[in-house]
Amino acid sequence: MFPLIFLPVLYMKELIEKFIPGFLLNFYHCSLSLAGAFLYRFPSRKLIVIGITGTSGKSTVVEMTSRIFEGAGFKVASLSSIKFKIGEREWENKLKMTMPGRMKIQRFLRQAKNANCKYAILEITSEGIKQYRHMFINFNTALLTNLSPEHIEAHGGFEKYRKAKKKLFQKTKGIHVVNLDDKNVGYFLKSPAEKKYGYGLEISNFSRFQRDNFQPIIAQNPQTSNQGASFFLNGIRFNLKLLGEFNIYNSLAAICVGLSQGVNLEICKRALEKIKGISGRMEIVIKKPFIVIVDYAHTPEALESVYKTVSGIRNGESKMICVLGSCGGGRDKWKRPILGELAADYCQEIIVTNEDPYDENPTEIIEQVAQKISGKVQKILDRKEAIKKALESANPGDIVVITGKGSEPWMCVKNGKKMPWDDRKIVREEELRKL
Repeated sequence: MFPLIFLPVLYMKELIEKFIPGFLLNFYHCSLSLAGAFLYRFPSRKLIVIGITGTSGKSTVVEMTSRIFEGAGFKVASLSSIKFKIGEREWENKLKMTMPGRMKIQRFLRQAKNANCKYAILEITSEGIKQYRHMFINFNTALLTNLSPEHIEAHGGFEKYRKAKKKLFQKTKGIHVVNLDDKNVGYFLKSPAEKKYGYGLEISNFSRFQRDNFQPIIAQNPQTSNQGASFFLNGIRFNLKLLGEFNIYNSLAAICVGLSQGVNLEICKRALEKIKGISGRMEIVIKKPFIVIVDYAHTPEALESVYKTVSGIRNGESKMICVLGSCGGGRDKWKRPILGELAADYCQEIIVTNEDPYDENPTEIIEQVAQKISGKVQKILDRKEAIKKALESANPGDIVVITGKGSEPWMCVKNGKKMPWDDRKIVREEELRKL
């Protein structure tokens, strides 16, 4: 029977968060995590749980890792900002929350266990860790994709953001997987683990961290093109259908997890080469007469990676038409002008538009993004009109890049309201009208 002591925690959530003193919030969040684990009978104890954290690439690595384990014949459950999946059943994540609340996570893990899944692969966020959503989950593996400034206002500084990410590694004693080319790697390698894997493209970075119980996975001869990306591992050539050097990193991360669980490279290769695209992540929505790409990039580092990749595949005569905005709700205001400057550096035409304003004035957010863009920039409040304008401006051979929302199904506006949304659907509808 569920203990009565937890009932106030479950049914007075909003009241508690509104009135409880700040120093007691941690106890509240941790209690709710314990309540969820108890209610669903600690399901993670009978699963191999893999937690994937970082600033960018988490959802892609979740998908890649799932495909590798499925290719090896295992039944897998996965949870990311894109979707939920338990075995053959999958459904879209419409929560507008990458990492669900404690009850939902524990319920998901119980469903995974009841479905006889062996692995559960979870996308773990810093905000989720801050609210103890990761507690009372037995993690076998912790993985770091990369780290750059994000959610700075929410955490009170980059160091606190980084510290939140590290808590996943401190909690996980089995296997750690880290990106050797990330400048924060040394910080995460300090956490003890039974086995550590490091991946990257720079062999010199491995030598800096060479130590016992550490296995490096370094890609040889990495290459990218307008057809995808390729690299070698132990003489085996991997040919990805995904664009961008960052997807080489994502693949290496997933391979490390596979190898740590005894999956061989040939199985990893077959699984990764079957992936034709990741929803809302460098997703090519239209190929002709011009290319339209939709991507989730909403941090400076992620946006620059997208722009660099697209710049590398466009020919000299074509234009890169970029549609971007920035999230509201007081989130990371510092990055708004930086996003605009990056667009000015890479794009031939720029349209700054609305993107999840929450309770902020969307026009003011647009002005903050555009404030340091020199030259011609269009400011269009209506995101649908902005996308339509970009498509109208595109000529054969051009590339339209729409960033910030990816495959998100909602736009968040004032008073907590959510509007159904899908950048990709709007692109397809506008193109159909031309036929």
